[in-house]
Amino acid sequence: MKAVILAGGLGTRISEETSVRPKPMVEIGGKPVLWHIMKIYSHYGINDFIVCLGYRGEVIKDFFINYHLMESDVTCDLSTNTTTLHNSRAEPWRVTLVDTGASTMTGGRLKRVMPYLQDEEAFCLTYGDGVSDVDIAAGIELHQREGRLATVTAVQPPGRFGALRVEGDQVTGFREKPADGDGLINGGFFVLSPKVVDFIEDDATVWENAPLEGLVEQGQLSVYKHEGFWQPMDTLRDKNYLNDLWSTNKAPWRVWE
Repeated sequence: MKAVILAGGLGTRISEETSVRPKPMVEIGGKPVLWHIMKIYSHYGINDFIVCLGYRGEVIKDFFINYHLMESDVTCDLSTNTTTLHNSRAEPWRVTLVDTGASTMTGGRLKRVMPYLQDEEAFCLTYGDGVSDVDIAAGIELHQREGRLATVTAVQPPGRFGALRVEGDQVTGFREKPADGDGLINGGFFVLSPKVVDFIEDDATVWENAPLEGLVEQGQLSVYKHEGFWQPMDTLRDKNYLNDLWSTNKAPWRVWE
């Protein structure tokens, strides 16, 4: 199974970092948050990634093009202009980097990478700026069991987010930022059928709006409820919090160790 990661947004709420690099490249413990997300998927055997690039996409390209070099010891023989790598620590990943446009919305980015997914029965989709100890395998299993076109992972975070209305294993609607701080929200980590592309009109389509609402109206959006750790990296405060967890060996999303 492949995993699509949305990594093209501007990240304006953490502009202290994103003035020079895209938000997925902001580091936790010396590694981009994008790397952490891919490590989570890889723990569950998903090693084929499609990364949707936009703002400062060249930074992400450089990271992966030079990954093997940066993760190895290197001998440079200047007299022969040759380089020898030693003790390579590269990941078993196949990464397709797709320029999906600087101003394309989340739904439009997904639509642009569909040619790489047309032969898939299902695929994963998530955002390039949040980590979790979510059980990816359990979410896929629920998606297959329920048989709907889409499955969203629902989490219960701080009350600044809008909430999902849930009945059993199905999403039945949305509600904005509940005053009591209660309710489940879209935590990303979707499992999708390629048929969801029919709900996306063009580059201006926001995945979280018309497509998800259309899936709900047709009874085609399942929910996998995750009660564990989930944390987006929207602000500098979020970044510092995640780095503190990592540096003190208390990072719940570090499921690969």
